[in-house]
Amino acid sequence: MVKLRTLTLAIFVAALLLAGCGADATPVSQETVQVDLEALPVNMQPADVAAIADNPEVVIIDVREPFEYDEGHIPGAQLIPLGTIPDRINEIPTDKTVIAVCRSGNRSGQATEYLRQQGFDNVHNMNGGMNDWQAAGYEVEK
Repeated sequence: MVKLRTLTLAIFVAALLLAGCGADATPVSQETVQVDLEALPVNMQPADVAAIADNPEVVIIDVREPFEYDEGHIPGAQLIPLGTIPDRINEIPTDKTVIAVCRSGNRSGQATEYLRQQGFDNVHNMNGGMNDWQAAGYEVEK
């Protein structure tokens, strides 16, 4: 399903790019693609996260250690190391879509599982973590 969603997004982007190639082409609207945040899978790919990262209803939580975060993180990501989540659970919004991120997807997967056990049904894990995010060429903030 995630591959289908990614493929659909890729086809949509390709169609937009091709539409602008003609000599008489009219400008393409800069409207953002609407994503149903309620229908996101628990485990997401970096491309899916990148597509919604700027949405004000999405909060990205980086569960790595501070030195890892300082080496580079998703722009706007909030640092809440995995070991501090139980003490800082009140900092995690219940009214927004939350995406947990780490280096490889392991710690963020643990964070996602823990938070879901605590009643958060809006928390998602980014598979592949920052390794895959950076390999795909997405923006990193230091």
